Parts: sequence; C-alpha cells; structure tokens
Amino acid sequence: MTSKTIGGKTIVGKTIVGAGLAVALLAAVAGTALADDTPELTELSPDGKDGCFGRIYDAAHLKLHPNQKVGRIFFYFGSDPVSPPNEEPSRGPSGYNGFLATTVRGAYKPEWVGGWCGKDGPQSGEIHCGMECDRTMALLNVDEKGRLIVSGVHRSLYLDAGAEDELGETEFSRQALGTEDDGFRLDRMPGETCKAEFARIDPVDPALGAPLRERLKPDQPFCYGRDYDAAHLGSHPDQLTHTIRVFRGPIELAAFAKDGETANWPDGADIEVSVTTRQSAVEVTQSYSCDGEADQWRCVASGTTSDFSCDIAAREIYLRRGANGTMMLANPNSSLPIVDLCSKAAEGETASDDKVYRLEPMPQAACAR
Repeated sequence: MTSKTIGGKTIVGKTIVGAGLAVALLAAVAGTALADDTPELTELSPDGKDGCFGRIYDAAHLKLHPNQKVGRIFFYFGSDPVSPPNEEPSRGPSGYNGFLATTVRGAYKPEWVGGWCGKDGPQSGEIHCGMECDRTMALLNVDEKGRLIVSGVHRSLYLDAGAEDELGETEFSRQALGTEDDGFRLDRMPGETCKAEFARIDPVDPALGAPLRERLKPDQPFCYGRDYDAAHLGSHPDQLTHTIRVFRGPIELAAFAKDGETANWPDGADIEVSVTTRQSAVEVTQSYSCDGEADQWRCVASGTTSDFSCDIAAREIYLRRGANGTMMLANPNSSLPIVDLCSKAAEGETASDDKVYRLEPMPQAACAR
C-alpha cells in the first residue's frame, strides 16, 4: 500500500493524518467535490450546497454504552474542510466529497478520513462512501426525520488494512474504535458547524501567513538571512554558523525560466545557501534543488556549485514559512556547508547546535555574490 498526500495530509492506505510526500491521485477520482460529473446526492445536499450532520454524545448516553469510544462525530459532504495552506503545487481537486471526523473519549481533537460517496444506481437508497485500497468508510442512509444513519464503520477505520492481525488483540483494541462505534444517528446541522469541527484537527496559525510558494514568486529574487552576534554565539557555544543567507538570484531565475514550469512551482526551484562559521570568515556557498512537500520545501544539495567526491543526494534541508514573514530552515542531517558534506562530520544527524534557523527577509544586496 502506498502513501499519498492530499492538501498536505499523508494518506497511508486510506487514513489522512499529517504531512508527507505528494503524489497524484488516481485519475478515476479526479474532479471537484460537487462537480457536474459527481452523482447528485440530494439526501445529503437538497439545495446543492455542502451538507453537514453531527452529534455530540452526553455523559448519560456514554455511560449506557461503555464500549462506544466516540464522543463526537460529524459527517461533511462537500469540498475538503481540513487541508491547511501547503507548499505543494496545485495538482487539482482530490475528488473526495465525504469526510468523517470522530473524537473519542478523552481526546482533545478529532481523527478524520476522506472518501468519495455515491450510489450503486438511481434506485438505490443507500449511499456508499469508499476510501483508498477499496475500503469502506461508511454506509449512509437518511431516516424519515432527516437524520443521517452512519453504519458499516469498521473498528480499524483509522488504522492500516490488516492492523488487527499485525497489532495483536490487546493493542488493536486500544487503538481501534469501540465495538459499539457503529450505527450512529446524526442530526442535520449548518455547514459552518462541520467546518468548525474539522478546523479543530489542524488549526492554522494566522501568524504564519501564506505558504512560501505564494509569498516567493518563481520570477522574482529573494534573500533571507541572519547574522549572529557575539551575545547569541556566547549563549550557543555549540553553534558553528556565524552568518547564513538563503537566496535566489539572476542565475536561479534564469534556470527556472528555461526549464521550470510555473504551474509546478516550487518544484524544480534552485536556491543558494551561503554561510560563514566561527572558524572561518570565508563565505561558502552551496546549491540546492527544491520541491514542495506538504508544509515545507525539501531542498536537496546539488553539485552545481563545486565537485564532490561523494554522493550528496541525501544532503537535504527544509524550508518552512515562519511567523511574521520569517523563513524557517531545518538542517536535521548535517546538510549545510558549515562542514565538509563528504566528511565524517556530515554523517548522521546534525551534532552541533545548527539544526534550525529563523531567517529574516533581507535586501537582495545582502545576498549578492
């Protein structure tokens, strides 16, 4: 089973959970959530707009149903209500039109899955919502009072296929839904209620602003950096970096204009990183080629700057948007030219205090070569 990413959420098998590698979705499920070629489900959306159903179980109900773990459950029919701003190029809509969020007792935020919902035929009264790997998210029916009956929910909804055998009975029971977590009866609610519920999953920090791929244009240069003063270096004796610059200039712009595709920005974007260290005031520059992955740019060291006696394809740094217009650079595995990238000092995790940098926007002249 492969991992997929939709809007910055990794799908392992069928569950959408955190950020990861981006791949294109199956063409069979392409299309907007409520596009013309999507079967109309008037039971869920009588007016053609988003549909929302939910229920929050009180203490009395949960006491009577000790094997029900779910305390809150919401079903949303419409476009993706979760995905935060991400750095991946736009790959079109997911085709998902049904989203289920549940919060178990004691949890502070929901888990969720997305799938595509439809009927087997025009005479069918039951709606089937499927997921990746030919799994079922739920079966839906609307009763005479307009309530949504959610059934067919498997205990391993948020686990990989085969988890029951792999985890063993005890661990599976701990991670899986309860034996009474099925046959939910949900009330129709305003669409905003569901959006607010799904917003609890991955709250967006407004201070972070727009993704880097929107802030940094493919045809415009940029320069970010930091100069560390004596006070900072004195309080961080294990930091090697004295100055650092991350930038795109005329050479990088010309390379992208020639070979890059604006629609796929930032995939294929070249950047340069220049550093000086405590030990040497001589500036060393290293080139990297970047791709958007979930909420970050993954930038791999390239040999265009100089010749290398080793394979530097595994030397990666990561760029993320920071608060109030800053840029965060992560260097978890010794991939900056503060050390020789082919030396033993560059093997394994970064040993020095040079793992994360908060960089400020600077005039382009500060990054001039």
